[in-house]
Amino acid sequence: MSERRLLAIDTSGTNALVALGAADGTLLAERRWLAGYRHGEELLTRIDEMLTNSGVALADLGGIVVGTGPGAFTGLRVGLATAKALARGLGVPIAGVATSAALLDAACLAGVFEGTQAVLLLPAGPSDRVVVAAGQARLLRGGDELEVEPGAVVLAVNLPGRAPQEALALGELAEVGLSAALLRLGAERLTQGGDDVARLVPEYVTLPRGVPAMKGEVRWSHDLP
Repeated sequence: MSERRLLAIDTSGTNALVALGAADGTLLAERRWLAGYRHGEELLTRIDEMLTNSGVALADLGGIVVGTGPGAFTGLRVGLATAKALARGLGVPIAGVATSAALLDAACLAGVFEGTQAVLLLPAGPSDRVVVAAGQARLLRGGDELEVEPGAVVLAVNLPGRAPQEALALGELAEVGLSAALLRLGAERLTQGGDDVARLVPEYVTLPRGVPAMKGEVRWSHDLP
């Protein structure tokens, strides 16, 4: 194959995806599925099926792109571990892309918002939510009201019953373009050298059972010692 391909992985939520792209980030193929909490059971199978059907071998990959969240512990752990293992094993660069940034990028290209502030809502366990706005993420406890600037557009992903229907509909539009956005942003990052595979960490919003949060608050993984 004359041109190396990019493999993108995102397991930050209950809906997971793998995507194949050209070196410039153009989307060539994707597989999306409802993973629930079984990311580890299906991820490698989905990757293999997509590559096989596309006539692409692992040796044809020239870079790995992985979504870094915010998201739940189990899914992100599986996705990051798989992406890192592939990058190390193949000797190719890796780029981490915040899933939130990719969702907002996809929404912008879809015309969801233009010239206005966008606020993204993501789940953080059964009751809490993560609010992403202006490049910053914060935790919104269950029962707390969301306060946004006048004129801001709200998108909600995977929050049925916990967000307005209009926000959920806009979130679905963003999810449709997530694969393409991950590849596009990842390709840009790879041209800048990518990330250090040893230092690349996800942004967890929920911790596994038995791991207490400090002072009752979620700690972002990039802030941990």
